[in-house]
Amino acid sequence: MSNIPRSHGHRVSLKPGKGWLHRNFITEVYLPSLFTPRKGKLQRPKFPELGPSDVALTWIGHASFLISWRGLNLLVDPIWSMWLKMIKRMRRPGLNLHHLPEIDLVLVTHAHFDHLDRRTLREIAASQPIIVPQGVGNLVHDLGFDRVHEMRIWEQLQIGEIEVCLTPCYHWGARLLHDAHRGFGGFHLKLGNRSVFHCGDSAYFAGFVEIGARLPTEIALLPIGAYEAPSRREVHMNPEQAVQAFVELGARTMVPMHYGSFRLSFEPLDEPLRRLQKEVERRNLGSSLSVMVEGLPKKF
Repeated sequence: MSNIPRSHGHRVSLKPGKGWLHRNFITEVYLPSLFTPRKGKLQRPKFPELGPSDVALTWIGHASFLISWRGLNLLVDPIWSMWLKMIKRMRRPGLNLHHLPEIDLVLVTHAHFDHLDRRTLREIAASQPIIVPQGVGNLVHDLGFDRVHEMRIWEQLQIGEIEVCLTPCYHWGARLLHDAHRGFGGFHLKLGNRSVFHCGDSAYFAGFVEIGARLPTEIALLPIGAYEAPSRREVHMNPEQAVQAFVELGARTMVPMHYGSFRLSFEPLDEPLRRLQKEVERRNLGSSLSVMVEGLPKKF
């Protein structure tokens, strides 16, 4: 674990927004979800053969991705659990965890339960390295990873041929209510002459311009769901804001994520993608959008 000074991304206010008690999450979302059948199916993935410059993405669901390049396999924010404590997973993971290829590197953007799932990480750990923001290492040290790298914002780390940078975001990192020392962010991955940016969780903020200026980005994995939070706090981007972030990053391809798997806020599960497609069409950006199906690898 790196011995590094304390540094964080931009932390949102955790004070509930005005009118947050006007709607009841338990009766409107939680209880109906319990009686709604899960959707989605486990795929038996056919991973494509990749040339030296090819990148393949496999969306597991939520913010979980398998990224494959030059025989290396990276997992970001893996979660196969069917429950987040009491919150039901509404769409199954795209593939069986045991159908994954050998994983060379694991990255976790922050300590929230829907991104750092200790049960999944314990299954995946096989003496490979894991990268987390600073202050998160003690949550993964006992799971079976060979090395735990903690990173601060804008720090860069070379893992073999892969260059990793922890980017700022507008969110927070506490796993429990008061452990606010934990860091959070996104990951920019430089893979030879290719690049992939996993935003992690973030509300919209001005920092996307700086990220794009510092780190030229080809493929941007951006969250589009959980924007009508029960607390009425702005802690996640809505689809229109995600498109604006994509434009400000200067990226070439947008891959939406963080929708459909867990109903964490009031908007219907199918609303984020519909709004995203409408906004992309309005801005004539349709050729830049790549909507993925859970468990089906795609070569870029």
